[in-house]
Amino acid sequence: MNKIIHIVEDDEDIRYIISYILTDMGYEVKLSETVADFHAQMKVSEPDLILLDVMLPDGNGLELCLELKQETETSHIPVIIMSAHATEYEVLRRSCAEDFIAKPFDLDDLLVLIAKHLPIENKRK
Repeated sequence: MNKIIHIVEDDEDIRYIISYILTDMGYEVKLSETVADFHAQMKVSEPDLILLDVMLPDGNGLELCLELKQETETSHIPVIIMSAHATEYEVLRRSCAEDFIAKPFDLDDLLVLIAKHLPIENKRK
């Protein structure tokens, strides 16, 4: 079964590009543009990794990450914070995220971070 990555990002272009690349690599991708949509989807399916923007239309990604890390059911899920406005130190200190990438970012750098926390398993035929 493919690993699931949930992208929580309000910018449609960024969501599309990351989703396209990750799907092509064999990941299953879930998409949310708001905190409310993310919470609704979490009731249906738990991801193996979350890519989380800081500034969302209905909430703050740092607060959402902290909430996830404080809940026993979700504390084990790796979270990578993406932000054009926050610094790495601030993000990691305030959110308890596993990693941070500053926007704009190189897709290869993002893929390295994802592989660090969620390596694709070798599939034998």
